Amino acid sequence: MKLALSPDEVAFRDELRTFFRTEIPAEIRDKVENGRELSREDIVTAHKLLHAKGIAVPKWPVEWGGQDWTSMQRHIWEDEMQLACVPEPLTFNANMIGPVIAQFGSEELKQRFLPPTAALDIWWCQGFSEPDAGSDLASLRTTAVRDGDSYIVNGQKIWTTLAQYADWIFCLVRTDPNAPKKQAGISMLLFEMNSPGVTVRPIKLIDGRHEVNEVFFENVRVPADQLVGEENAGWTYAKFLLGNERTGIAGVGRTKVVIATAKKHAAQIPTGSGTLLEDPVFAARVAELENELLALELTLLRVVANSAEGKPNPVSSVLKLRGTELQQAATELMLDVAGPDAVPVGADDIAAPDWAQRTGPTYLNYRKTSIYGGSNEVQRTIIASTILGL
Repeated sequence: MKLALSPDEVAFRDELRTFFRTEIPAEIRDKVENGRELSREDIVTAHKLLHAKGIAVPKWPVEWGGQDWTSMQRHIWEDEMQLACVPEPLTFNANMIGPVIAQFGSEELKQRFLPPTAALDIWWCQGFSEPDAGSDLASLRTTAVRDGDSYIVNGQKIWTTLAQYADWIFCLVRTDPNAPKKQAGISMLLFEMNSPGVTVRPIKLIDGRHEVNEVFFENVRVPADQLVGEENAGWTYAKFLLGNERTGIAGVGRTKVVIATAKKHAAQIPTGSGTLLEDPVFAARVAELENELLALELTLLRVVANSAEGKPNPVSSVLKLRGTELQQAATELMLDVAGPDAVPVGADDIAAPDWAQRTGPTYLNYRKTSIYGGSNEVQRTIIASTILGL
């Protein structure tokens, strides 16, 4: 695989780099770089600026707002966005339900939902995980019973990220409880979060933030024309969606930023006759992490280049597995650089700098990355069976 960019690719990269650093508000990018929480308005502002430029959903079909880019251009777009600390387009819209509707939805669903989804005029959330169906998603028990021109939905979802902001939910439901396999009999429905019978209850995470929620459905009536694709084919759509999600979870550019930030702060911390960055043991640790990240980036390029339309590459499981491990390693590196200054959190009247105080909560928050999108244990099983044929 070639590592050098062509002149056209360099020009493409430089144009994006300039746009990201001049058109996206600096205060929003500063929040991303320093691990501060983004507001709903921050996310919407950044997404809409990308959409106005025509680069919010470049991986979609061109007729629905996508770009006719090469796999390298798509990689450059994602990498430069992350390196500039630009909030990425809302993943529920751009990487999850949008591609599913574009691939499997009826023409009516495409016309109705894809334009506002691309523009973030609709904020989506993901109704997949349940209390007893997380990594074993096929065990889900939320039901949808056909009643005339509607489905009646009952059940519960959990860990529903940013549901407190969402307008609509794409929800996996069991429409055939008697299906011979648990993966069968599952459908995907779209419905509004303000529908009668929908209740959202916040979950406070270990880092103190309200990021995820429980969502309850009690006799929620959903029009039957808001079914994605065919009834009882939802598992196919879920696998397609999760393949896209796992590729995006790798977060190579984001991890590069964390490592660069750790190196910047380490260069300011005196140890012995030099700085922490100059310490041979610390320098070796950073070099090893950077080399592993480069290997992941090359694997990501191969996956993107070889994924057939509508058929996610099973190697996306490798990206999810290794990408989240490296994200966790990078946040642990930041925590170690902060040292004792990481112990206090949210204190204004002590010497510990703000960046150091945020390393503890960020480290704790990133323990989730090896769980969501299919736990890393499940990814190892997929790799063993699908890729290695064991």
